[in-house]
Amino acid sequence: MFRGAHVFIILVFFTIGMWPGRALAICSSRLAVQVLGSGGPDANDVRASAGYILWVGGEARLLVDAGGGVFLRFGEAKAKFETLDAVAITHLHADHVSDLVALLMSGFFSERTRSLPIIGPAGGGAFPGMSEYMRTLFDPDHGAYRYLSGYLDGSGGLIKAEITEIPTEPPKSDVVFSNDHFKVTSIGVRHGPVPALAYLVDVEGRRVAFSGDQNGDNPAFAVLAKNADILIMDHAVPEDADEVAGRLHARPSEIGKLAADTGARKLVLSHNMARSLTHLDQNLSIIRGQYKGPIVVADDLMCIEF
Repeated sequence: MFRGAHVFIILVFFTIGMWPGRALAICSSRLAVQVLGSGGPDANDVRASAGYILWVGGEARLLVDAGGGVFLRFGEAKAKFETLDAVAITHLHADHVSDLVALLMSGFFSERTRSLPIIGPAGGGAFPGMSEYMRTLFDPDHGAYRYLSGYLDGSGGLIKAEITEIPTEPPKSDVVFSNDHFKVTSIGVRHGPVPALAYLVDVEGRRVAFSGDQNGDNPAFAVLAKNADILIMDHAVPEDADEVAGRLHARPSEIGKLAADTGARKLVLSHNMARSLTHLDQNLSIIRGQYKGPIVVADDLMCIEF
């Protein structure tokens, strides 16, 4: 009897296209940001790692980050590889870039013929820059995925990945991509020893800021993101995070200050991890102590309209 009821519940969830706590939504809005991955590097948090789509005119135009699980969520969102105008990577931690290869491989089966701009940080310390990272993957002689080396030059039936590498020091804003649909501006941010970027996207008179992973100590980011319609912040640590975690990620009090300083019309908390969600009510209270606008706690496949 119990087994039959259990099977019935599972069938109901599959029928309505969702699992508890996971909104399998198609983002049909003309202009929106969709969260592909709302989590971090811990598989036990049962969230895809970082990834976001900018939808313009009902088409997926910009992908920001491609962490583990984003490949699957990209397909679930009904996004099309051939409509992407650019990919912007905030930094080269695995939970922000590990599914880039899988997405590029899937592009082989698309109808895309034009090149794909891929933007990312310059290297530093233990981290390569975006150009070296791509060579490490696809170099025709020594690359881990040398069978896909055509992505470096557009040969072998593959489209060319056009790499733009952005210095993170000194942290100054630069327009790194622009077309008829949107403009992307980058700025270097502090994420411990990791070279990292944040992005501001201007689209149809609206603005969305992607903080990436940062500890919130670069005031220039708040200036860049001023009056953002949507501010997406990483929410990875609680207020009592230790010194190491605090060098990597903004605490709730720092998130609240940044959101208030930007005057963002909506704050989205993403990169959610068990260590931050366990203290969610406390974190929200701390953030609301400084930021008075609406706050959304992101989940995979959530569609956020402007």
